[in-house]
Amino acid sequence: MRHLIRLFDRFLRRVYGISEFWDDPACLLRLRVGRAAHPLPLPDGQLPAGTRVLEIHLWNEQIPPIAATGPDLAWAVQVRRRLVASLRRLAEQMRHDPRLAGVQAVGGVTVLAGEKLLARLGFTVFPSHNRLGRFGEFWENLYTWGIMWAFNAASLRQRHLLQLHRTEIWMSADEFLRRYG
Repeated sequence: MRHLIRLFDRFLRRVYGISEFWDDPACLLRLRVGRAAHPLPLPDGQLPAGTRVLEIHLWNEQIPPIAATGPDLAWAVQVRRRLVASLRRLAEQMRHDPRLAGVQAVGGVTVLAGEKLLARLGFTVFPSHNRLGRFGEFWENLYTWGIMWAFNAASLRQRHLLQLHRTEIWMSADEFLRRYG
């Protein structure tokens, strides 16, 4: 079953154009250039729906495995370091890759529990709402739960399918480059 979920994930990445930007095994992120589905309220100004954005996606296969006893401080420090290194490399990529020219914001939707960490990293954090309401949220959460089970099952230890909480994290491209470039 895990193999089928991984194949489906690979298929969806191809369909949605989600790709790697750095081949370092410590990189935790993939990207997709897209358009904002709704206005993005950011501290340096609201961006309208349709704005060109750079979506960041977790590279599930590269997230350090969580021990059966759950995440500990050493795991959290390692993930934070790798995340910051990935963000810095992404900023460098934004400066040199013409495919990323013109993006106005960096971010996406996540079920990560580390909202405070993401805010400290400079992201504006706010609730995510699926355009299909609770029906759409259920299917998104089922897919996310399956991905977590397939790649890092211990991450589900205290997370239940019907209680996954989605948030959006966004930062203007200018602020992102100031912080990480």
